[in-house]
Amino acid sequence: MKMKKYLQRNWIRALMLASTVIIGTGCETVQTTQGGVVGVSRSQRMAFSEQEIEQAANKQYVELIAQEQKKGNVNRNPAQVNRVRTISNRLIQQVGAFRPDARNWKWEMNVLTSAEVNAWCMPGGKIAVYTGLIDKLKVTDEELAAVIGHEMAHALREHSRERASEQAFASMGIQIISAVAGLGDLGQKGMEYAYMGLLGLPNSRAHETEADRIGVELAARAGYDPRAAITLWQKMGASSNGEPPKFLSTHPSREDRISDLTNYSARVMPLYQQSKR
Repeated sequence: MKMKKYLQRNWIRALMLASTVIIGTGCETVQTTQGGVVGVSRSQRMAFSEQEIEQAANKQYVELIAQEQKKGNVNRNPAQVNRVRTISNRLIQQVGAFRPDARNWKWEMNVLTSAEVNAWCMPGGKIAVYTGLIDKLKVTDEELAAVIGHEMAHALREHSRERASEQAFASMGIQIISAVAGLGDLGQKGMEYAYMGLLGLPNSRAHETEADRIGVELAARAGYDPRAAITLWQKMGASSNGEPPKFLSTHPSREDRISDLTNYSARVMPLYQQSKR
C-alpha cells in the first residue's frame, strides 16, 4: 500500500514536470471532432502534429499492402471488395457530421485475406477489413457497417496521434522520476507498470468507447441500423476464447460495451429512421 501511494504521488509530480517540458516544445490541446448527437466532446492533448502521424501511418500502410500483395492477399474476392467499399463509401459520406475536413481525405478500402477477425482504419482514412471477420462471424451489412464505422471513428478522433503523444508524455515523466528519485532500472520499470494501470489502459478504454459511440452514429446516418453494433459485439464475444480482466484490458468489458452500445444506439435511432425516408 505504501509503495502504491508512493508511485501515485511521484507519478503526479512527474506529470507536472513533464507537462511543463512538453508544453514548452509545442504540446497543444485540441478537439479533433465535433460532438455529434452522441456528444463526444473530450479535449485532447497532442505533442505531435496531425501531419507527422499521418506521414508515419502512410509509410506503414504502403509497406503492409505491398507485403500482402506479394502474397496475393489483397482484394482477392471481388464480391467482398465491392461489399466493403459500398458500405465504407456510405459511411464516408457522413463524416462531415464530426469533421468536415475528413470528406477530403484520400480514403482507400481493401479486403485482406486472413483468418484473423480484424479491421482497421489508419490516420488519414486507409481502411482494411480481414476476411476472417466476414467469414467467421457471418456479418450482416449492418454489422459490417458497425465495424467499419468504429474503425473510422478512431481515425476521425486521431486516437493514434493522442496515444503517441500520451506515451511520449508518460515516458518523459518516468525518466524524470527515475532521475530525480534515483530509482534505477527496477524502479523505472515499476513506474511503467504504475502508468499502465493508472492511466495507460483506462485511456485506451476511453478511446474504444468514443469509437463505439461515433461508429453507431455514422452507421445510423448512413442508413444502417445502429443496433447491429450490439449483435456484432455479441458475436465477437461468442467467438473469442475469453477476455482479460477489465483492469488489464485496453477494451471495455463485454458487459459494459454492450450496455453502452444499447444506450447510444437508441439515441441515434431517429437519425436512422430519418435516413430511411
